[in-house]
Amino acid sequence: MNSMRSLTELQQIIRQTIVEKQYTGHPKELYEPINYLMGLGGKRIRPVLLLMACNIFSDDIRKAINPALAIEVFHNFTLMHDDIMDNAPLRRNKPTVHEKWNRNAGILSGDAMLVEAYKLIMQVEPEILKQVLNIFNKTAIGVCEGQQIDMNFENINHVEISEYINMIRLKTAVLLGGALEIGALIGGSNEADGDLLHEFGVNLGIAFQLKDDILDIYGDPKKFGKQVGGDILSNKKTFMLIKAQELAKDAMASSLNAWISNHDQHSIEKIDAVTAIYDSLEVRKLAELEMTGFAKKALHALDQVSVETSKKESLQSFAKQLLVRES
Repeated sequence: MNSMRSLTELQQIIRQTIVEKQYTGHPKELYEPINYLMGLGGKRIRPVLLLMACNIFSDDIRKAINPALAIEVFHNFTLMHDDIMDNAPLRRNKPTVHEKWNRNAGILSGDAMLVEAYKLIMQVEPEILKQVLNIFNKTAIGVCEGQQIDMNFENINHVEISEYINMIRLKTAVLLGGALEIGALIGGSNEADGDLLHEFGVNLGIAFQLKDDILDIYGDPKKFGKQVGGDILSNKKTFMLIKAQELAKDAMASSLNAWISNHDQHSIEKIDAVTAIYDSLEVRKLAELEMTGFAKKALHALDQVSVETSKKESLQSFAKQLLVRES
């Protein structure tokens, strides 16, 4: 019977590993932004999921720590580059790398992070190395595809909900699925259980992003760590905007279109007006229903993983925490 580590314990292991893994190479301008971004905190969801998946099948989670860190370094690499593409001023309530340094520093340090992620992900047993790299490569290219689709959406007036769900599946969710599948593999799981944990992670990731869409508009700015209403200001195609465009009729549709045509990046008035349209169409409730649907799919996949229920409880409660969070 293997002993299950608590969520707090796993988060502490990841935090401690990040603190110890300071990048001190030369030139320092390449490495300082990496330490800065990695040190900004966050929930460390992806590496914790990898460790949890390993722990379901094995007592020895030490062998999963470097691969878990690889997933977190890769995730932060994507954030560093995404922030440049989005011209985002803040990340976790602190200046983004390109604001604190400059765009070129963000591009090059991000490139270095991708290399570092590969160095860390390769630190697994030789017999599973090829499988782990295959999952990681498939995941990494999926994230890039998702980001490109998201950018394509900026130039399209009409996006279907199904297209949006596919975009967030790639951009956000496959990384959770990949982390869990790699963790399971390191722990010694069979292929069927690895696939189920991947499915659990992907559905959880979609639900997680839908929650993020809701928090972007209805979250507490002190807790959320990003500019509340940022998606509205940038006309980002989110579940709520797509659903509002689908449901709005006549004067309300004209008003929504007029606000979307307004490209004032600092308009509190725009945030208030579009939020009022969302309120009257009850799109928050619809987003929450969609989120719950994917959460149920995730938990159904987890139920089928062939280990005793007690070993899956930490994953189950972590999933539920992610979906009731305020930040």
